[in-house]
Amino acid sequence: MLGFTDHDSELTFAGIRFRPDAGMIAHAVVQGAGLSVDNTEAIGALSDGAIEERDIIAGRWDGAELRQWEVDWSDPAQHRLIFRGHLGEVTRAGGAFKAELRGLSEPLNQPVGRVFHPRCSAILGDAACKVNMNRPGLFGEAAITSVEGGSFQLAGLAGFDDRWFERGRLMVISGAAVDIGGHIKNDRATPNGGREVDLWTQTAMMPAVGDRVRLYAGCDKSVATCRLKFRNFLNFRGFPHLPQEDWLMAPGKDIPRSGTFKPFGELGDNG
Repeated sequence: MLGFTDHDSELTFAGIRFRPDAGMIAHAVVQGAGLSVDNTEAIGALSDGAIEERDIIAGRWDGAELRQWEVDWSDPAQHRLIFRGHLGEVTRAGGAFKAELRGLSEPLNQPVGRVFHPRCSAILGDAACKVNMNRPGLFGEAAITSVEGGSFQLAGLAGFDDRWFERGRLMVISGAAVDIGGHIKNDRATPNGGREVDLWTQTAMMPAVGDRVRLYAGCDKSVATCRLKFRNFLNFRGFPHLPQEDWLMAPGKDIPRSGTFKPFGELGDNG
């Protein structure tokens, strides 16, 4: 928990110490009636004593809860809450960061419901999927021997099939870029337990040779992968027996073209 104030001296109330030297500036709150989304911005300098740049890159502050008060500096006990929400998009440049603050009604803009699709709608390892990604065989650790942009050469990762980690995740677990990661685009096994891994996008903070990474198995959302690779068919969240679009659009072989339908008992296999 961090407290900031744009006053010129430190303030304390509700058990929180609000610092004036952390470089945080809060813009005016834009509020509306009804269910419209309240929004504002916070701008601050990146410093070791407050929010570090690597913490923003690692996503540690994504979705963090935020409250904003209006305070009588001469008597901090006199204060009122004027905004409550969470951090939205956070950008950084020139040793500073800018965070969008989103109000409590923001979640009402999120789509709700399920998508009916042959492939699984769950995210691998989430509450709907229920796969334990720390289960032996679903992750491996290796040392970086070479790094260039979003491409890594790894050593010490034997025992996994070729392309086992494609569509999975890579997380740095040591060094200056610890907790930084990305999604795996290509994964190729090389002799002597080596690995060639390409990420979809370059990591925001580059790891160094010798740093260690953890790779998690990938999933292509198909029913075959769920059943054979993860042994998790009972939790599959797709609809593999849905007819394809070309089947839905094509005329049925057992439906007459004259405009009259056969009785129910005479429908063919496609009925």
